Amino acid sequence: MESFKQQLARVFDDNLRTKQWQNYVDYAIIGLIVLSTVEVFLSTYDSIVERWGTTLRVIDYFTTFFFTIEVSLRIWAADQIDPKYKGFWGRVRYCCSFYGLIDILATYPFYLHFFMPIPYVALKALRIARLLRIFRYIKAFDVLSRALKSKKDEMMVSLQFLCIITVLLSFILFFVEHEAQPDVYDNGWTSVLWAFAQYIGDPGGFADTPPITICGRVIACIIGVLGIAIFAVPAGLVASAFSEVMEEDNRKENAVEWAGKLQLAFERKLDRPTGFQIAPRYVSIVEIQARLGLKEDEILDAVQNDEHFRLINLACTRPADEHPEDKLAVENFIVNTVYGQCIDRKSKITIFSPSNIVDPICGWWAYYLAKIGGFNYIGRELGQTRPYQSFYTYKPEENIEGNQEFMNDVNRLVDSKDKWIISVMPSSGAQEPSLPTQFHFTYGAKKGDETYDDPNITLNDVPAFDAMYKEFENILADKYNLQADHQRYHNNSGSRYFARHLNQKVNAFALRVAWSVICWDMRAIQIAQDLAEQLNKHICHLSNPEILEMKTKGIGFTDYTD
Repeated sequence: MESFKQQLARVFDDNLRTKQWQNYVDYAIIGLIVLSTVEVFLSTYDSIVERWGTTLRVIDYFTTFFFTIEVSLRIWAADQIDPKYKGFWGRVRYCCSFYGLIDILATYPFYLHFFMPIPYVALKALRIARLLRIFRYIKAFDVLSRALKSKKDEMMVSLQFLCIITVLLSFILFFVEHEAQPDVYDNGWTSVLWAFAQYIGDPGGFADTPPITICGRVIACIIGVLGIAIFAVPAGLVASAFSEVMEEDNRKENAVEWAGKLQLAFERKLDRPTGFQIAPRYVSIVEIQARLGLKEDEILDAVQNDEHFRLINLACTRPADEHPEDKLAVENFIVNTVYGQCIDRKSKITIFSPSNIVDPICGWWAYYLAKIGGFNYIGRELGQTRPYQSFYTYKPEENIEGNQEFMNDVNRLVDSKDKWIISVMPSSGAQEPSLPTQFHFTYGAKKGDETYDDPNITLNDVPAFDAMYKEFENILADKYNLQADHQRYHNNSGSRYFARHLNQKVNAFALRVAWSVICWDMRAIQIAQDLAEQLNKHICHLSNPEILEMKTKGIGFTDYTD
């Protein structure tokens, strides 16, 4: 049902510039709006009604029935169109919006004449309101609306200023004209009414009391100038806003084109130790400029307007005591949830990368660990970076965007005590100290406690974890000259560790990997392959299957999400 609502949201996106099949529905709606309006217009001719009345009624009933279904579906799927319309009161808010109100007035009143003695012709007049629904498809109206909204504060200030000046001048006008025309200017309301009537040309002649004194005529001239300003100032503001909005739209359209080019920079390359085709961890700004010919501001616009790219500073992957130089680069990733990425491979193991939005490259390594091993994957790609609120710590009292959806997905993927969730995070970079070991395993005990005696550890199957850890530790030392530890340098014994808040007490541990490995070591994917092998061997009791998709060339993570 949720999938169906998402399809409806795409149908009702009101965007005629996309090349999707849903556009046919948009054009059908526009056509029926025009047909309904023509039917109402033709029904005003008695001769046409006398000859074609039956046909007009059929058109009337058909379009009303169609729009009843369409408007009802719009209201039902409103929460997918915009999250602010969730729930009962969200639907009420949608119905009270500009287009929601037009939809209701132009559709539902038709049925009132079946239950109430209301003339059908009076209700039919509301059908003309359907013509206003076309505005949602017209770009010019959208531009006008945005232009007015962007300058509403400036327009309000200018209007307030003009009104105050006009009131002051009208009071002065009263005092100077009262003595000359006491019968005409007998109170202040007369002068105020006359002053404001000049702005609209006094079409009704209800303020036909011109001043006759010299001072009064001077004030009248000033009010005349203000009458020009009262239209010229808003017109100038709107014209300026039009220019800004159009420039912004052009910039966004160009950004889409630049993002398409930027995607080409993430062409998969052969990882020689494994033979896999791997998307780059990152692409530097200088390399993008050299290879794709994009300017720096074009790259930044593409990154800002496409949620699948992120600007990163590689300096934060080095310890601060090395005094690294800033180096900007672009990172690519997949987004399929409100918080980032969720891939369900029906595995016993779920890899969770909680800090991708603030920790460069970590999500890249965690993603490939999950892909190679055939594990489920959850990555935090979207959200607020400053102040950063991690999903690794769960705070139910804080309403962090996407956190509840994340917890729902985790509970769905690890729904029994034999399931495992492994949190992958970086270490030994930025403000963290350099440590003698590169792989740090923690499982809910206090820092320094390398036993499994703590009753609060988050492992149900200690023998499986211990066997996996010892064999992987030996592989790291013998094959890569790297070291591992468990619970020696890090602590996750706190009550806010997210794994303590799951519906099931599952096997959970965290793996912190030095940035020198995941970001700078050319053997990073091979290490991920070895770790995936050990997880499959000791936890899933499977031999690592060949991932044929990892042998194909392509761009980025395309076709790598199954």
